[in-house]
Formats: sequence, C-alpha cells, structure tokens
Amino acid sequence: MTSIPEALLWCLSAGTAAAVVLAALSIRASGQRKALRGRLAAAEEQNSATLHSNTELSARLRATEAEIRHLAGTRLPDLTLALAHPHVPVRGLLDSRFTGSETDQALNAVLEQVSEAITKERARVDAAAQSTLRGATTTIQALLYRLQTALQEMQHRYDDPNVAQDLLNADFLNEQALRRIQATGVVCGAWPGLTREDSYLAELVVGAASRLRGYERVQVSNQLRDPVAVVARAVEPIAITVTELLANALHHSHRELPVTVTLQQGNRGASVIIDDYGVGMHEDEVKAAMELLASDNDLLLTQLGDPPRSGFAAAGQLVRQYGFGVHIESSPYGGVRAVVYIPGDPLLTLLDESTQPMSVMAPLPHRSGASDRPAVLPTGATAPVPHTPTPHAPAPAAPEQAPGMPAQSDPAAAPADGGLPRRRRRTPVTEQEQSLPRTDPARERSPEEAASRWAALQQGTESGRAAAHTEPPRSPEGNA
Repeated sequence: MTSIPEALLWCLSAGTAAAVVLAALSIRASGQRKALRGRLAAAEEQNSATLHSNTELSARLRATEAEIRHLAGTRLPDLTLALAHPHVPVRGLLDSRFTGSETDQALNAVLEQVSEAITKERARVDAAAQSTLRGATTTIQALLYRLQTALQEMQHRYDDPNVAQDLLNADFLNEQALRRIQATGVVCGAWPGLTREDSYLAELVVGAASRLRGYERVQVSNQLRDPVAVVARAVEPIAITVTELLANALHHSHRELPVTVTLQQGNRGASVIIDDYGVGMHEDEVKAAMELLASDNDLLLTQLGDPPRSGFAAAGQLVRQYGFGVHIESSPYGGVRAVVYIPGDPLLTLLDESTQPMSVMAPLPHRSGASDRPAVLPTGATAPVPHTPTPHAPAPAAPEQAPGMPAQSDPAAAPADGGLPRRRRRTPVTEQEQSLPRTDPARERSPEEAASRWAALQQGTESGRAAAHTEPPRSPEGNA
C-alpha cells in the first residue's frame, strides 16, 4: 500500500486551513458589505429627508416673505384706511397655514403697534388742528360781533330807507358767517361765545330760524301750556342746536316746501319737534348722525367728511356739555324729523309775562283751559308772581326782524266769531291813543314819509334809552 508522502499531507493541511480562512474572510466581507449597504441606504434616506426638509423650509421661507410683503403692501394700508373709515375691512393672512402660528402672532403684534401709533399720532395732529381752529374762530367770532354792533349802530345813525335795507342785508350776511364760525368753534371745543338771559323757548326758536337763509319757510306752532323759558346758560347752546337742525331741514327740502316746528310741553320738560318734507336720510346716514349726537368719544375733524359737515357734530358737542337731547328719525311726511328734548331740571324755568312779555315776533301758546290746570314747573322752580312794572323800567327789546320776515300774528287773540286775528300789544291802548287818527296800512308810503317815520323811530329809541340810563339787552337771535 502506497503511503502519502508527509510533505503532501502538510500541503493538504495548509490548503485546507487557507480555504477555511478564506471562507471566513469571505463571510466577514459579505457581512461588511451588507452593513455598508444598510448604512448607505440610511444615508440616502437621511439625505432625501434633508432635501425634503430643505424644500419645506425654503417654501415656508418664501411663504413668510410673501406674508411680510402682504402685510406691508395690503394689510397696513387697509388698517390705516379702516382707522379713518371703520366700515373698511382689513384683509387677513395670505396663507391659512400660518393661522395661530408664531408668525401670525408676530404679524398681528405689528398691526396692533402700528394701529396704536397711528391713533396716537392722529389724535395729536387733530388736537393741534382743533387748537388752531379754536383760536382762529374765537378771534373771527369776536370781530364778527364787533361788525354786528357797528352795523346796528349804523342802522340807528342813517335815516335813508335804502341805506337801512342795505345795512339789514349786510347784517344778515354777517349772521351767516357768524353762524358757521360759531359752529366750527363749538366742534373744536370752544365756548359758544355769547352770554344770554333767560329766554322764552318760542322766542329762542324764532331767533334761531331768523339766522338762516330761507327762514320764511319755517312755520312755528307753539303748543306750550306755560310761559316756558330756557335758563341763561343754555339759551345759546340750544339756539345753535336748533339752528343747525333747521339748516339741515331747509337745505334738504325744496325751496317751496315748509319746515314745521312744533313746541310741546311734557311732565318733565319741553320738546322742539322739527319736520321737513325733503329727500330724507338713509339708515346709515341716520346712524352716523346719531353717533355724532350721542357718542361720548372724542370727535376728530377727519370724521366730519370732505368737505366737513359740522352741524350734527356741533349739536353733539353741546348735547354732551349741557345735558339736553337730540334724536333724528324718518319723518312721517317722508323727510326727516329732529326732536330736541330739554329737561325741565335744570334747563327750563318760567317767566312772568307781566314783567317780561314775550316778543311780538314769537307765536303765542295755545292755552285753552290753562287757568284750570296747574302749571308744570321744573324741579325747584317757583311760579312767577305777577306785579306791575315801574314806569321807568325799560321794556325788554324784542328780537329784531330779519329782512322781509313776516310778522307773527297772535293766534290766541283771534275773536270768537272767526274774524281776523289781532296782533298782541305789550301795553293796553289808552284813550288818548284810541283818539288818534289811524292811517290806512294798505296805502303805500312815499320815500319821504318812510324816511321821516324811520328817523322818528330811531330818535324815540335813543331818547328812551337815554331816559332809562341803560340799554335794553340785545338778543342776537333776531339779528339775521
């Protein structure tokens, strides 16, 4: 039997060992390759996720930049416009994905800060503008009052009827300018600029109407039961308010249509009801007017429109300062109804008609059965005690009649048989006056006779004032 050589055995053994080693190395390399492939796949997935995240971040960054551009180019202009006009909406986010996010909160914080800054700046600028207007209107108003006094002195100085008519026309134009300046000043927080005495409510309304162009269309019906008057401190504010409401009624109704004013008395105060037959107001206009009349917020000049309309704004300022009320609504006649309510406490009082008679320009109240009904007095007021005036006491001056303004007749003086009403006289007619010959009022006077009568009237007025050593109070209500 042939034996394997020992060298060959060693070779076979070495080959087997090498094969085992190679097999082990191959197995190890295969495992390493699998692990490397796994790491490579994970790296690829991570890279893909990183790329996707970068894409999302880039898209979010672009969306954020778009939101910032949208804020600067759209939302901030909307905000500034909405601060001046509250009905204008402010647009929201461009991308709804940011709703409730930190980006949304940051953008809203910017809007709030800008809104606060703009509001403060507007208030500062408006306050400066109002201060400037207040100073200017006060100066101009004082000059117009001086001009009014000068025109009235010229009316007493010149006897020519033509000159007198021209002076009355100039006085009326001056009154128009004075009314606009006065309303503008009141809107800016200025004092009305005039001190008055206790005045009958009917006289106040007639005087307010005489300040306006078209006053002849105003028809006043006095339904007051008592001699109701407005206390001195509230006379001019209420006159300004009634004037502005009448101006609105006259302006928005046809020049041939009347504007009716009714004076009513209640248990707790009196009301001035103004009805026109004009074009009326829309619901949003009525709402805006009531906001000006009843709002407690500070008024900005920019809220008055362009051109500014200061009538309701001036009335609203006076309503807040003096405690009476104004209500605007649609009129049953198709136009607008404005109601000025004056509370009896503390703005109304009663006057003694024997010592301070009502002006012949004012319509008399309807007092049928008034003697059987107790007078309704404001809280704390006492009924006036009639007494005989002293011979030297000057009679209160009646409001001057505006050019061409028709004289008011006395409805309570109409005879029971239905005859023509007679105009009320301040004092009873004496026997000597009854014996004097009367001229025919229908006959036209010559210029010479009119000039003579005018001169006699002025001389009598001056002599009466000199005898009394005082000048009767002059009410600017009738100075048209």
